[in-house]
Amino acid sequence: MHCRASIAGSIAITLLVATSAFTQTNSAVASGEALFNLRCKSCHEPAVDRAPTRTELAVRAPANIVQALTNGAMAPMANGISPVEIQAVATFLTTVQPAVVEEANRRRPAPTPIGTDRLCATHPPIKARAGDWSTLAESESNDRFQRNPELNVADIAKLKLQWAFAMPGGGQSTVVGDWLFITNRGAKFYALDAKSGCVHWAIEDAGSRTTPMIVRTPMSPSGWATFIGVTGRSVRAIDAQSGKDIWRSEPLDEHRSAVLTGTPVVAGDQLFVPLSSGEEGAAGQETYACCSFRGSLVALDLKTGKIQWKTFTITEPLRPTRKNAIGVQLQGPAGGAIWSAPTVDQKRGLVYVLTGDSYTDLPTKGADAAMAIEMKTGNVRWSRQVTENDNYVVACKSPGRSSNCPLPEGPDFDFGASPILFELKNGKQVLVAGQKSGLVYGFRPDDGKLLWTTRVGSGSMHGGIEWGIGADDRYVFAPNADTALLVDEVRRKLGAQRILINDDPPRPSLSAIDPATGKIAWQVPAPIAPCKYAGDRSSDLALGECVRAQSAAPAVIPGAVFSGTVDGWMRAYDSNTGKILWEFNSTAQTYDTVNEVKNHPGGSIDGMGPTIAHGMLYFMSGFNGAARVGGNGTNVLLAFAVEGK
Repeated sequence: MHCRASIAGSIAITLLVATSAFTQTNSAVASGEALFNLRCKSCHEPAVDRAPTRTELAVRAPANIVQALTNGAMAPMANGISPVEIQAVATFLTTVQPAVVEEANRRRPAPTPIGTDRLCATHPPIKARAGDWSTLAESESNDRFQRNPELNVADIAKLKLQWAFAMPGGGQSTVVGDWLFITNRGAKFYALDAKSGCVHWAIEDAGSRTTPMIVRTPMSPSGWATFIGVTGRSVRAIDAQSGKDIWRSEPLDEHRSAVLTGTPVVAGDQLFVPLSSGEEGAAGQETYACCSFRGSLVALDLKTGKIQWKTFTITEPLRPTRKNAIGVQLQGPAGGAIWSAPTVDQKRGLVYVLTGDSYTDLPTKGADAAMAIEMKTGNVRWSRQVTENDNYVVACKSPGRSSNCPLPEGPDFDFGASPILFELKNGKQVLVAGQKSGLVYGFRPDDGKLLWTTRVGSGSMHGGIEWGIGADDRYVFAPNADTALLVDEVRRKLGAQRILINDDPPRPSLSAIDPATGKIAWQVPAPIAPCKYAGDRSSDLALGECVRAQSAAPAVIPGAVFSGTVDGWMRAYDSNTGKILWEFNSTAQTYDTVNEVKNHPGGSIDGMGPTIAHGMLYFMSGFNGAARVGGNGTNVLLAFAVEGK
């Protein structure tokens, strides 16, 4: 897909580990340079597609680079080299080189400090309340609809900032009672007080891209458990009250590029975990034997974490194909990553997933597909591919394209958002899915028959529909990004080469769709509004330019839809008409955070979107998502309440 958040954002190397004690000698620098030139340079110097530049790498911590090459998205590129050699690459990249560092600092200030935790004075027991938001999307149907928000439409205009909290790579929060839970890529998993932002507990070694799902269960000493996907391709079950481990699963996939990006979902006594990968990033290097990863859904026993079954999205046999320009044997088919949380259908005993693109030019029906998998057996009930030959790996749209690039080359129009199981007024149901192509689909849940298709945007490699859609009892709400088309507008202004070759107009917007027919009830373009990326550490292309892509998932309450844009604005729309009821520019000010960071900047709103619970609105500003535009070294979680109280 987008290199999701992108796993190209994963090429952004943001996970932290303890710094190695190797000495930075001249010989280490020399050997690291040789390895960098062989395995990395073609993507980073100059940077292609979504990869960070050489100057960006120069100001990162050595441990970040070691982590990325050891267990992160770039692990496939380090296959066959020793830990000493990996450290040498990190040493070379981060050894002080005045010209490089000066250029990096000129373009982007150093990351904002992550602050000091302020512990809560008391830690009362977790108590569920009506209006909790305990999962990624608030319900099994994945509609992102908060039915008991304790927030009236008339009060939305009175929303004001109550507190802010700094953290690196933060995701979406969940709320149960007065407790808020949030993971981030800086390896620190927090339980905060939802009203004040003070810290109940923090786990230091739980770097995660998934949203913590909070479940009442007797398996946990406190009666409450949370489940997150972590580095090493495994899942951790944690007591939500104490932060102590209950169990850790074995690695769910042996492939070195496999990662967990989609949130694990609990249904009954099972936990469903989607597998995605960074292989489409690694495949941009000609030294890499592209490609062999296959997306999958894994069912775990909720009490023990043991694997019950694993179902792959690509079923055609893996076989060798051609050799690339330097003689490396290629293989396939591969791809079909599951980037988003699955959707559970208890009535039919099914779990629905949407899949990513293909990495090779060998045909497969498992990429860009909607699939229904039986919860108890893992058998595929039905599968429907919507885009054939969407074959894509990173760096294929750059001048120095790799000979690993598939032919024909696809548009990178895969799925990154979870489907919604919508119940119509006549009692029938429709499975609604939004694609990076800018298309929204309605499928019949029983057999996958395509009922309707609706276009809401032009589509691009960064969406189209990127991270999520939402729904109430009347409409499905589809934010559309068209990010790459908007970035091309910036590139043209700067005289830089365009990413895309088509001239389709960008259509960033929010649309309301009738799920019975697929007809658009209303569509509101993303406004052109003031924006200033302060401390931007994203793509060189932007250089302070903002893009109004509407890529983040929305949140819905009765009468209103909350949706953010990459230029840092959060807005509330009237769900019946699309009229903008309230808006907040998160880049227009800085924030003194609860964890003692002064003058923290805001930035892009991208990724998993806002959470609404108990009269409060929570969202992350500064997230460096798939487009790598508007992100800061550290993000800020913003919490709003009526009149800020």
